[in-house]
Amino acid sequence: MHEWALAEAVVSAASKLAGERGLGKITLVKIKVGELQQIDLEVFKFALSQIAEKLLPEAGFEISVERAEFRCRACGRTWRFRGEELDPEIREAIHVIPEVAHAFLRCPRCGSPDFEVVKGRGVWIESIVGEKSG
Repeated sequence: MHEWALAEAVVSAASKLAGERGLGKITLVKIKVGELQQIDLEVFKFALSQIAEKLLPEAGFEISVERAEFRCRACGRTWRFRGEELDPEIREAIHVIPEVAHAFLRCPRCGSPDFEVVKGRGVWIESIVGEKSG
């Protein structure tokens, strides 16, 4: 499952950031998840808790979702992702590889498949909270 791989990457990155910032203990990691990732948040939270047990045993995780937004390169229209309106197989394809959204989505104004993802892609650490070493 890709939720586990993402959780492992987040824990590893948070641990590295803690070291770079001289934090001996991390108490909170705030994570932003792009809607296009279509992550199962319960699986992701569980994976984070399991993987963090060794590297970040005292860390809590706060996850928020950034809504996906697109801008048509042909007509300039901006619109939001409506994954619930898509066929389940298409949703799964976008879940596994978000970049395939271009194969399935079109601008609601002009029908062009040429658009950019403005928001809602990826997974990143927004901030970490902890205590200095020493």
